Amino acid sequence: MATHKATKLGVIGAGGVGSATAYAATLRGAADEIVIYDIAGERAEAEGLDIAHGTMFASEAKVSGGGDIEILRNCDMVVVTAGARQQSGQSRLDLVDANVRIFEAMLPKVIEVAPSAILMIVTNPCDVLAVVAQKITGLPTERCFASGTVLDSSRLRWLIANKAKVSIKSVHANVVGEHGDSEFPVWSAANIGMVPLDEWTGEDGNKLFTEDVKKEIANDAMRAAYKVIEGKGSTNYAIGISAIRIVEAVLGGEDAVLNLSTQIRGKYGIEGEAAVSLPSIVNRAGVVRVLDVPMNEEEIEKLRKSAGEIQKTLESVGYGD
Repeated sequence: MATHKATKLGVIGAGGVGSATAYAATLRGAADEIVIYDIAGERAEAEGLDIAHGTMFASEAKVSGGGDIEILRNCDMVVVTAGARQQSGQSRLDLVDANVRIFEAMLPKVIEVAPSAILMIVTNPCDVLAVVAQKITGLPTERCFASGTVLDSSRLRWLIANKAKVSIKSVHANVVGEHGDSEFPVWSAANIGMVPLDEWTGEDGNKLFTEDVKKEIANDAMRAAYKVIEGKGSTNYAIGISAIRIVEAVLGGEDAVLNLSTQIRGKYGIEGEAAVSLPSIVNRAGVVRVLDVPMNEEEIEKLRKSAGEIQKTLESVGYGD
């Protein structure tokens, strides 16, 4: 009889995103052991205790937190959420300088205690920092990636589902490119229950998703984080649960297809080292395959533009080609 191999998940950062990530992991049973690391050790310990006290009602995972890097030792996967907080009106790319410095100081220590871990970057700008993290750690690209547009795609599907008055799980639509201002939906492949979005009709029999409606939805999906930040100061719940969906796919060896951000040098004529999000197969080895998604010429050009923005930022902080 096969025996279950215990899994250990590390979350770096005990702020709103890190705590929501660890909490979601406990509720969903994403790992057998969940640890939270933060240089503010007292905060990390308190967050770990707060979550642990509720494990009777969740997955009974072993949960703890602290300020000693040793807590991450032998993690199977580490989710990085630590970094400067995005302010109202500030783009994700504006955060890059401060967070690059944080990564340079922190990541070598992380890899020293968890050399076999898969590293997922949630800290923004996550596409840029995935490349920075890969270069700092020397990990292969399949084991060092960003959460990308998994959450953006969920936001898009939520907006489409509300408009069409259907279950979000019946909507199939993806946001690709940068997790940021240059992201875009692949409308050419979007559908509801196999009905192309362009063919979906409302109760009056007219096409529901006109070009103006799609433009509005795309903008709302892209601006969703800004709206939340304006209202409550930061985003945390949705990114926490979406990050754990990715963790489940990795630690569970699911071969799931998710829109993760990884380096795609050469695809779609994209040069340089930029990481952008495309549907990718994910399992215990990490991102094992980036899919060749059929897109029209306009969409391919948008993807190239998105990669170009990320590449420019990489070069500005000394991590480009």
